[in-house]
Amino acid sequence: RERRARFVGKNGACNVAHKNIREQGRFLQDVFTTLVDLKWHHTLLIFTMSFLCSWLLFGMVWWLIAFAHGDLDHSTRLQRDPREGVEGAEASFVPCVTSIHSFTSAFLFSIEVQVTIGFGGRMVTEECPAAILVLIVQNIVGLVINAIMLGCIFMKTSQAHRRAETLIFSKHAVIALREGKLCFMLRVGDLRKSMIISATIRMQVVKKTTSLEGEVVPLNQIDIQMENPVGGNSIFLVSPLIIYHVIDKNSPLYDISPVNLHHHEDLEIIVILEGVVETTGITTQARTSYLADEILWGQRFVPIVAEEDGRYSVDYSKFGNTVKVPTPSCTARQLEEDKSIM
Repeated sequence: RERRARFVGKNGACNVAHKNIREQGRFLQDVFTTLVDLKWHHTLLIFTMSFLCSWLLFGMVWWLIAFAHGDLDHSTRLQRDPREGVEGAEASFVPCVTSIHSFTSAFLFSIEVQVTIGFGGRMVTEECPAAILVLIVQNIVGLVINAIMLGCIFMKTSQAHRRAETLIFSKHAVIALREGKLCFMLRVGDLRKSMIISATIRMQVVKKTTSLEGEVVPLNQIDIQMENPVGGNSIFLVSPLIIYHVIDKNSPLYDISPVNLHHHEDLEIIVILEGVVETTGITTQARTSYLADEILWGQRFVPIVAEEDGRYSVDYSKFGNTVKVPTPSCTARQLEEDKSIM
């Protein structure tokens, strides 16, 4: 049989394509989140175009103000006819903005106003109240653009999924005996020294099911209880831990044996680790999944923590290594029935 598509990839990416979304306007109602979710090259393009368009827009406004006030005509006459009488007449003329001769100079003045460079060659005079109003508006618009775009860049560089890159899961999961019961086990670890606070882990089985009424659920998500060495779902992830799920009568894996395990092509087990990053206080989430052919029956993870020179040392080269152990080749249901008979 053809292998089923993953619902969640090994790197935690969800393999879901959203199509035929008719209400595209909902994304514009939350512009900031939309900008943060964009790819980097799109964000940088919008970042550049937002500044460039605002400079061009206000450059055009400054040019129109100068044109309406007659600043361009007087500047041209001064340049072309520098006779003493004309210079004396022109000296009494006060422009709205000094040293604006063309659209290029108006564009340069727009940049100076918005980014507060202030080269000193051009400045607003008190001759035109409209020019003072445009100066105020452009400064406010520039501050808003700076706040939005810089906040967007900051959020993209500090996104929670970046921290999840150093949270690792074993490539394979295993099923073996623990305390006399069949258990589904996997190993999780954190490569950084800064800890994940209040880390919790949960697991779901995703598979295609059919209800008693004949309704087909292509991705039925079933929560199953995960156990860990310290009890409960909360874990202290200071060193790699083996997280396990006891396969009992409430488990979706209750009737799975090594013989029929690899015939469950529709079986996918998703593991989700959540916690708060100690250094930033941002909640992060790491995910992975295991298909039927990534579950090893009758194997156990090798120890990787050892005490050396008064400290505990973790050998990550053996993080995913397993070793074969004696394990019954039957389902958890059969194992429990055999124990009850004995």
